[in-house]
Amino acid sequence: MKKTHVSRRSFLGRTAMASVGVVVLPSLLSLSPNNKLNIAAIGVGNRGGQNLRVVAKTNNIVALCDVDDFFLQKAGADFPQAQKFVDFRKMFDQMSKEIDAVLISTPDHTHFAATMIAMQLGKHVYVEKPLAHNIWQLRTLKKAANHYGIISQMGNQGHTTEGIRLIKEWYDADVLGEVKEVHAWRGENKFRSGYYFTKPESFPAPKQNVPSNLNWDLWLGPVANRPFNSVYAPKSWRGFYDFGLGQLGDWACHTMDAPYWTLNLGAPHKVKAEIPEAGFNHQSFIPDASTVTFSFKKRGAKPPVKLVWHEGYKKPNIEIKPEWGIKELNSGGGMLMIGSKKTLMTGARPEKPRLLVSDEEWAEFLKNAPEKTIPRVGHNQPHKEWLNAIKNNTQPGSNFDYATGLTEMALVGVMAQRFGGLIKYDEAHMKIKNRPELNGYIKESARDGWSFGEDLWT
Repeated sequence: MKKTHVSRRSFLGRTAMASVGVVVLPSLLSLSPNNKLNIAAIGVGNRGGQNLRVVAKTNNIVALCDVDDFFLQKAGADFPQAQKFVDFRKMFDQMSKEIDAVLISTPDHTHFAATMIAMQLGKHVYVEKPLAHNIWQLRTLKKAANHYGIISQMGNQGHTTEGIRLIKEWYDADVLGEVKEVHAWRGENKFRSGYYFTKPESFPAPKQNVPSNLNWDLWLGPVANRPFNSVYAPKSWRGFYDFGLGQLGDWACHTMDAPYWTLNLGAPHKVKAEIPEAGFNHQSFIPDASTVTFSFKKRGAKPPVKLVWHEGYKKPNIEIKPEWGIKELNSGGGMLMIGSKKTLMTGARPEKPRLLVSDEEWAEFLKNAPEKTIPRVGHNQPHKEWLNAIKNNTQPGSNFDYATGLTEMALVGVMAQRFGGLIKYDEAHMKIKNRPELNGYIKESARDGWSFGEDLWT
């Protein structure tokens, strides 16, 4: 495996990778499986804190980085041996030679910059889902992971579950028959202060004083400057498309992972978003509710597929067929794969699949279930899978080659949801065919000092 690293000149003030020289350093993959890795964590609050605690059980935490001093000091108390940083570019400048791998658990809009720098330096990376904020970033991360020869993982933990493997094995054994229709859903979007989705008093959000513990400029990263408001940070940024990708971008990597993998969906060729006008504020903020229909072409012997995402409703608008033997669907979230022979259902994550048959038929099916053909990696253990892959020179299941496609599918849907109506997508040329004015969102502009990856396309 190729192992190239960039030289340790400062990342501050740089605007592109092309200005950085390349040198070859020793590969970590010669380490024995029992050796501990030196891990840096970027984003150590909330989900980042959970990721940090898991990997710390079997590895050394050598660096912590967060733009919020509250979270940074809290993590620092748990890992006093680790050096603390506010700016991950400075962390890499000062500690590159001491870091083997990096956890990245920042808001969506800063995933790309942190991950690109880490990979340039030859560091293995674990990145929270969704992998990146736009489609160009996704494709660039995929290129970079292969170019720099690192071990990559997107943190959609459902991809390590027993359930998602059972779904694919059952489909491959023709239990479901042909699948032409899939439904996935999440329940009502809850807009309230301090929650994942908080609406400002007005658009744009009015200016508030920046908390003393927060470096607002670094929190913005590549995104255009704007006044601080607590609806953005620390928690409810997901609802604003400049920073997050809404409920669809967040949950598609869980709820739509099983059909994407099982049916080999690839990218949709068109997506249509239907949004109740009363809930569409046209202010780059997620709608109250939406129905997003993805259309996928025939793939080899597999038929075309219609995948419908339902979001923001108490109950998804899905016709329940009498033969399914159920009266209602889980209002919180779930997924249906409707086959010509059988229909399968899961919750919001692909952990406990169930055929929609009678209890007697279900019990009989489990007694004679199809052979388990897909290797198991430990139920719900993406961190362990990643760490083992680093030490054994393999790739985990949701590596960037896979995760890029899954996330790209979701991001085309997010774009339709953001602007409403129909989008015709040209995957080969990475373009919107029918609405060229939206192509600026395929590759978003970045502030000075936050542009990376351009040289991989020259």
